[in-house]
Amino acid sequence: MPEAAHGLDLLRTMLLIRRFEETCAELYSAARIRGFVHLYVGEEAVATGVMSALGPDDAVLSTYREHGHALARGLPVDALMAEMFGKETGCSRGRGGSMHLFDKSRRFVGGNAVVAAGLPLAIGLALADKLQGRDRATVCFFGEGAAAEGEFHESLNLAALWRLPVLFCCENNLYAMGTAIAKEHAQPDIALRAESYGLAAWPVDGMDVLAVERAAQRAVEAIRGGAGPHLLELRTYRFRAHSMYDPDRYREKAEIERWKERDPIDALVASMRAAGQLDDAGLEALRDEVAGLVAAAVDAADQAPFEPVENLTRFITSEAGPEGGQR
Repeated sequence: MPEAAHGLDLLRTMLLIRRFEETCAELYSAARIRGFVHLYVGEEAVATGVMSALGPDDAVLSTYREHGHALARGLPVDALMAEMFGKETGCSRGRGGSMHLFDKSRRFVGGNAVVAAGLPLAIGLALADKLQGRDRATVCFFGEGAAAEGEFHESLNLAALWRLPVLFCCENNLYAMGTAIAKEHAQPDIALRAESYGLAAWPVDGMDVLAVERAAQRAVEAIRGGAGPHLLELRTYRFRAHSMYDPDRYREKAEIERWKERDPIDALVASMRAAGQLDDAGLEALRDEVAGLVAAAVDAADQAPFEPVENLTRFITSEAGPEGGQR
């Protein structure tokens, strides 16, 4: 076990992610959040463990299921909730919504609605850092479904060929939308496939935040030492459907319940209790703290303004046509 203070930090982050996501589900059902929403419930250990191994100058690329990554990276709860509401005070000024969270100051390069689209972006960021001689790592999260896309193969090949400082984090939750991995991949071992491109890669228990943290620390340390790209296959599970639109009829309820018995929050709580680092009062205090943060964020988002209609063309780049007009 880590020191008590560090364990509490990890637990607080996972509790915050869980509370944020559960609140988003309630708000979506009440039509206060609109658009597509993909929740991270059950996968909290992955984002929390990986982010704890990173420095402030490292870049993070995510997927459309990125609320947990953003919170673990330290993006303010208020800014994230405002973005969910489409408000001007959101981290993307209300223009990105659930799937396009972004924060330049924290080098959170953002979510991406296109499967596997973050991988080639990670290659570009890492290549720039290497050419400039910057001591940085680029971390790219993606699901196992992305391993069926061409960008996966192209990006891993280039990363290995150029020995780029990239950590690929495959969040393998067993289902690409509604398709089980065994029905999509002839070789479902993602780590083994990464090794075939010359990357150091191994599977990790994605339901154990301490195991994730150790693996990420080991990989990032090796990357900083010039060992080239690494891949972690983080074997995890989402307790909720693919998205709020998904009726989730492709998974057996018994399977979901079996995975819930391995809840990463409950697992860390049990370990900390056994080590004498946490009691009922301490746990309740943490739950109250994160509940207050999320509730305050909802209130702030409710009161925040939408961007004025006259500003909608801001940040849109156009070029002059043959006769000086815009196109």
